[in-house]
Formats: sequence, structure tokens, C-alpha cells
Amino acid sequence: MANASSVARPAVLSDLIPGSRVRDIALVIGGAALTGLAAQLTFPMWPVPVTGQTFAVVLVGAALGMNRAVLSMALYMLVGIAGVPWFAGGASGFGGPTFGYVIGFIAAAALVGKLAERGGDRTVARTVGTMVLGNLVIYAFGLPVLIAVTGLGLGKALAVGVLPFLVGDAVKIAVAAGLLPAAWKLARR
Repeated sequence: MANASSVARPAVLSDLIPGSRVRDIALVIGGAALTGLAAQLTFPMWPVPVTGQTFAVVLVGAALGMNRAVLSMALYMLVGIAGVPWFAGGASGFGGPTFGYVIGFIAAAALVGKLAERGGDRTVARTVGTMVLGNLVIYAFGLPVLIAVTGLGLGKALAVGVLPFLVGDAVKIAVAAGLLPAAWKLARR
């Protein structure tokens, strides 16, 4: 039997919000909506635009934990497939050169969420490591689909599907590394 102090300790930031099922449903929907909104913050590039999506994905993963974050990203993907235009640039539907990244959001949310549940978002260094791993997972899913759909070779696919995003991802990771540990410090007060 777990002692009372281990039961009361929040695993992720959203555990600080009182509630249960209704809270969880709202958080899942909210995470999907945040990702959809962040996708509209876009700088067009071909074939993969620079957006705020990846920041939302890793933030949702860290804040919601593995299970809720996976459900949130799955909801984001399914609603986009169903026709809601909230993928990057107002796109929707199944497939295309960027769809692998959307699939990768689910895996990245799972990894970041699990790491956050184990304290991977409590310090700047841990948050940086957690976010870097989450972004690598997104690329690991996105790049093969980009290659398959466009017919680009690996070098060219890296040049258009990874390299242009590294600086932006570094900035997003730095912001997350500042926000998440600070939120935990505020929560402890």
C-alpha cells in the first residue's frame, strides 16, 4: 500500500488541477486544441512549414503526462483527418508529406509525458533533454514519410524536413526549459 505522501505527489503539472474524469477529458481536448492553434502559427516552407505545433506537442506531453498526452495527440490527428482544418497551414485530411510528423506527435507526447512523470521537466537540464528526445521522435516519424511521399533522397529530405527547423526547435526547447521548471517552482509555493 502506498503511503499518503506518495499518493498526493503530482506526477505532472496537470495533476495539480483538482478533478478526475471531467478534468482529464477537458485536458485532452485542450491539448488537442492548443496543438491545432499552434499549428496556425506558421512560416510557410516547402514541403514542411515551420509552426508552433512541435512546441505544443512537447508542452502537452510534459504537462499532461503520457496517457492524457497520447489521447490528446490522437484526438488532434483524428479530428484533422476528419476534416477540421487545424493541421499546419489550415490543412486537414489523411496523408501528404507532413503526415508522418503528425503521427510522430503521438509517439513524442508519449515519451515526453513518461519522462515528465519521472521528473523530466523539473529542472532546466532535464527539460532540455526531455524536449530534445521528443523532437527527435517527431523527426524519426516525419522524415521517412516525407521521403516516401515526395521521393526525395535522404540528404535532400534532411535538408528540407529537418535542418531548417533546428534553430526554431532550439528556441522552443529553451522556452520550455524556462517555463516548465518555473511552473514547478511556483506550484511548490
